[in-house]
Order: sequence, then C-alpha cells, then structure tokens
Amino acid sequence: MSSQIINLTEQEKIILDELCLTASDQENMDIKRQLMYGALRLMRDHNDRLDLKLAAAAINEMSDAFAMFAPYKEIRKVTIFGSARIAPDTPLYIRTKELAHIFAEAGWMIVTGAGPGIMAAGSEGAGEDMAIGINIRLPFENHPNSWVAAGQKLVEMKYFFTRKLMLMKESSGFLVLPGGFGTLDECFELLTLVQTGKAEPTPIVLVEPEESPYWQAWEEFVNTHVYDRGLADKNDASLYQITDDIWAAKDEVIGFYANYHSRRFINDTLIIRLQKAPSDQRCIELSEQFADIIDGDGIQKTSPFRIEIRDNDHLELERLAFKFDKLHQGRLRQLINELNKDIID
Repeated sequence: MSSQIINLTEQEKIILDELCLTASDQENMDIKRQLMYGALRLMRDHNDRLDLKLAAAAINEMSDAFAMFAPYKEIRKVTIFGSARIAPDTPLYIRTKELAHIFAEAGWMIVTGAGPGIMAAGSEGAGEDMAIGINIRLPFENHPNSWVAAGQKLVEMKYFFTRKLMLMKESSGFLVLPGGFGTLDECFELLTLVQTGKAEPTPIVLVEPEESPYWQAWEEFVNTHVYDRGLADKNDASLYQITDDIWAAKDEVIGFYANYHSRRFINDTLIIRLQKAPSDQRCIELSEQFADIIDGDGIQKTSPFRIEIRDNDHLELERLAFKFDKLHQGRLRQLINELNKDIID
C-alpha cells in the first residue's frame, strides 16, 4: 500500500473517497485516490507558500492542457521545436512553414510552443485548424502567435517543466529546428527520455538549414565528446536523424508508423504491437540479429495478453513478445526500423 494512504487517518480516507466519487465516476479510482491523498498530504505537511503555489499551478496547468488536448486524442501530432528569434522573411522560417504544411496535409496536427520565430512558422504552416500551442509566460514573450491564437487550441503555462511535458507527451514525432539554449534543452531532454525508456520510442528529426550546418556541428560534438568517451551508447545515434530535406523529415516521422504501432511492458516482457507481424522464420532471424538485447527464447508472435484484453488495448493489432533488457533503446529502435522495413520493402 502506498505511503500516501498509510499516513492518512481512516476518517480522512473516507472523506476523500466520498469526494472522488462525487467528482467523477468509479473509473481509475486508484489513481484518483493517489491524487487526492497526495494533495492532502502536501497541504498538511508543507506550509511553505512557494511550495504550495508551485504544486497548485503545476496541477492546474496540466489539467488545462489535458482538457485542451482531449478532443484530438486520436489524431497524430508532431511537435516542432526551434528558435523564437527567426524572422518571418528568412529561408529557415519559410521552410519550417512548408514543413508544417506538409504534415498538416497528411492529417497530422502541429504542436509548438506558440511563440514567434520557428514556432510561428509551424503554426502558420499548419493553419489554425491543425495548430496547437503551449505558450510560456515570459516577460519578453507575452503573447502567443496569431495563427495558433486564432484557432483557440492554446494553453498558457507559467513553468517550463509543465510546458515541456505537454509538448512531448501528446506527440507521435518531433522535428527540431535550430535554436538557442531552450531548443537545445528540449532536444537533449527529449533524447534523454527516449534513451532511458521513460518515453515511448518515437521518431526525432533534427532538421538542418540549407544555408549552413547546425546539427552536423552538434553531432560532431556528440560523437567526439559523448560517444567516443563512452558516455553514451553509439547505437543511440539511431534515436534521431539529421537531414536538410523536409520531405525526408516527413518520411522519417510518418514511416516510423508504417508497421510499428506501440509497445507495452507486461512484467519483464515487451509487447510490440504491429499492423502485420513477421513470419516465424523472420522472427528467428531478428532474434539472432538482436540477440544482444533479448533475453530468454527470442522474439515470439503472440495473441493479446489477458491484461490487454481487460484494457481493450488495441486488440486488433498483431503482436511480438520478448524479454528486452530495457537498457539499449538505440538497438530497440533499430529493431523497429527492421520491422517497418519489412512492410515498406
């Protein structure tokens, strides 16, 4: 039992359970209890005003963002990161606008930080129907760009950490254009989340400007000072692609879902959901090719597990199951690429 529950009196538990039932139905009651119990513990145990303000603002901002995203849950989204300082008449702004338009035409919604520069280019290229904005309140960047504001799919946030959560949580792919400290922070955090398995496998494209290299210089630093020093696995380079071709960027993101759909862990077993599972012989070949990250009997085709049936979790999809070491996410990405290539070829 959670320490959140143990530290409450029986009367407090009863009152909070009644509040949970009054506020909503009985679905996910275990999580709702944790949320209520945590809030009560915070109010009871911490009297520092700044701590309370931070927690209250974070919860309210996430609640607003969840509500804003809810109607578009089933639509694929791509997040565009990049500098707020790029002027509208520059080649980088123009090609970012075109890149966003390409995705919007393919039925993908475009998520940006809602500010000027690259963010405005993404919103403008998407059009107000397909643009979503997560704005940050800053002294020098107060207002969301006009394109995302016009569509009214917008939420404003005080804290960078809640904003980054929402910029990453809802999207199925990421396009990172050149930028300053904020963009590099977003890029490295995104890569860290995927590299450590804290985020779902996802396509990440670092889009190079045509007129001068940016991500190539970044990659040179990473190769020399990160991979070559053994500070990260060289296979983690598979987690991202660098290109100056906006059509190649589109193919990389959308092609990631040519066959691969999603994953789920059931205890120590990784379930990969696919449009079409490979043949038994191909499973044997892949088990040998990726033996370094697979424990046990290799890759097996499987029907939905009982817990997936209980949750009605994409039961229409085919499945592979294997014991994944959970460490080598770059190699897992390479396996997903092979599964997609089987369909594309």
